Amino acid sequence: MPTAKWANPVEVGFAQDGPQMVQGPFDALTCLMDTWPDVRGPQYVAARSFCRAALDGRKSAEEAREVFISAAREAKLQAH
Repeated sequence: MPTAKWANPVEVGFAQDGPQMVQGPFDALTCLMDTWPDVRGPQYVAARSFCRAALDGRKSAEEAREVFISAAREAKLQAH
């Protein structure tokens, strides 16, 4: 469900595009696929998986949020 939103959006700072407000799992998956830097470690892979699972109803949106934040930290991006 692309309309699922997080209670607290996450602002992620990208060097090339500046800060981006991520509202939920759909936005996060788009960000991971289209904007993410080349740092793609295990947290990146987990975040993609959790976001897809949240969109399918297999995980909660908030679980996806936590893993997305971990992926941002792994990529040395500012996330708050």
